Amino acid sequence: MLKRILVGLGGSDYTVAAINQAVALAIAHNAELTGVSVIDPGRVTPFMAMPIGDGPIAYPKTGSFLAKAHERVEWATREFTQACKAAGIRHRVVQEVGEPFSLMTDESRYHDLMIFGLRSLFESDLVADPHDTLVRLVQSGVRPLLTVSKQVAPIKKVLIAYSGSMESAKAMKSFVQMRLWPISELRIVSFDDGTGHAKNLLAEAAGYCRSHGLETETECITGSPNEHLLPYMQSWGADLTVVGNSAQNLLMRRIFGETALHVIRNTDKPLFLSQ
Repeated sequence: MLKRILVGLGGSDYTVAAINQAVALAIAHNAELTGVSVIDPGRVTPFMAMPIGDGPIAYPKTGSFLAKAHERVEWATREFTQACKAAGIRHRVVQEVGEPFSLMTDESRYHDLMIFGLRSLFESDLVADPHDTLVRLVQSGVRPLLTVSKQVAPIKKVLIAYSGSMESAKAMKSFVQMRLWPISELRIVSFDDGTGHAKNLLAEAAGYCRSHGLETETECITGSPNEHLLPYMQSWGADLTVVGNSAQNLLMRRIFGETALHVIRNTDKPLFLSQ
């Protein structure tokens, strides 16, 4: 059941898309929204490249850089408030100053779903690497997390990348149980490592989805998920991909395997991330 949604408020087209997606879900599920912005003064520097492809922007002093961050937050907050009022949605705004990951973790504790832009998490303080920031958010406990692309499109075709790991199963179950959209097509893919184990995994995963009333297709793909998952997402036309962990490793791979990291850094389509 989806009743409380947190929306990350930055200051780009991704943030507008995140707001629009959150509003649509709130209407469909009679949920309330919390818009959250975070500015971390400790990260502010006089010169940094924008994370959304606008090119490097120089500020003559740190003060003007911080002022720009505040302008972006205020703009995003107005967009959020206006969208919620227009749709008649219960909402509140939280504006924080400090270390963003712990603050977001605190705010997410009592929300069912978190929504962020795929390439714009904290442009209010211009985080340099938004791709890895997604992973750090999930590491910090901000999950399940829905990332959106610049344009909100109907979610009809959903792809679940399933490895059989406990974390991958948790991501699948979390998505299935939330019933975010009336999906017309659901497909589970797994990758054959030569043992034939993938086919058994797919049968079990499909059975779980069907027990929740979701008709499901499956496909076993020969080869490495790192090489084949992104092309498969594109060729099948997935509107959303559900990604969990497929391997435990060092640093960020403690939460996400190489495949998930590769998808996060290279896709332009929405993702549902969990652990």
